[in-house]
Amino acid sequence: MSLNLILNYLGLSAAISIAFNYIFRNIAKNNKILIDLPDKSRKFHKRATPLTGGIAIMTSILVSGNIYLNINVLDGFIPNFSYQMVIASIALVIFFLIEDSIELKPRYRIIAQVLLASYIIFTTDVKLNSFGNLMGFGDFSLGIYSIPITIFCVVGLMNAFNMIDGINGLCSGFAMVMLLFAGFYSNIIFDSLLVFVIGGLIGFLVFNLRIFGKKRAVFLGDHGSNLIGFWVAWMAIFLSQNYYQSFNPITMIWLVAIPLLDCIGLIISRISKGQSWAAADRDHIHHKIMNFYSPESALSILLLFASTLSIIGIILDIYFKEYISFYLFIIFALAYYGIFFKVLKNKEEKDV
Repeated sequence: MSLNLILNYLGLSAAISIAFNYIFRNIAKNNKILIDLPDKSRKFHKRATPLTGGIAIMTSILVSGNIYLNINVLDGFIPNFSYQMVIASIALVIFFLIEDSIELKPRYRIIAQVLLASYIIFTTDVKLNSFGNLMGFGDFSLGIYSIPITIFCVVGLMNAFNMIDGINGLCSGFAMVMLLFAGFYSNIIFDSLLVFVIGGLIGFLVFNLRIFGKKRAVFLGDHGSNLIGFWVAWMAIFLSQNYYQSFNPITMIWLVAIPLLDCIGLIISRISKGQSWAAADRDHIHHKIMNFYSPESALSILLLFASTLSIIGIILDIYFKEYISFYLFIIFALAYYGIFFKVLKNKEEKDV
């Protein structure tokens, strides 16, 4: 696809996503299902809001992708990886729609995530085979641990994107940053259905950012945030491994740095306090920033931060050895956690 054609299909998929977001939110509202009610503990919204963003994004991808295949007379051809991702994504949306309706225990969510990741591995053979030359001493091959480490990483990123979904536009915004940088740098956006995923996210953001008004807001729901994390995780693996490798594996870590580090830091903090790793709280990075700025400003700051880290990662990928990128990321992560835990400690002292 040329750039002009990409923009045309992006507009088409965004328009289709807007239509389905409108349809599904009205169905939820009229039937009083999949509704997120406000509370005073950790939710910021003041109105009952439909949790239909994920199913609208998934439906728009299916419809716009089918239009693309028909227009280009591909006789229904779709690469196996994309085909299996669609199958797994539909199953994911169905399961987590149930989870959005009747809240399940964390272990059931983990089981579902493990099964979905395993399905992609065994139907496509796409998996993490190597972490690259991380230390400067040669290739870090995963060998027999390839499959369990791949599952662990996919499940980890799914939960990272689910946990970061705390203010309007943040989860989907992080995904768009990653997918745009990865898609254009690898050129895969010119030859894949990725453009329809991005278009689906744009259509959702129109409602999530309340461009049509506060009364028409829509949230992703757990099915939406898990869907986004699933796509981001597998795009990172697909582009850094196997025959289509366009990135060093460490570069992909730069592209998902904020959700990843936020998730790891919070899990460590919660476990150290004797809490469940899945316990809800207001200690995310966006909560810290909102102590000083509005939610809208926090969103802008974090997306700018994510874009900057993505640019740094790509520059390092182009001009430097993998191990230099890895060591610089370790330095950045330590600095991030130093600031993160200092702010967290100050908050706890004030609460006391």
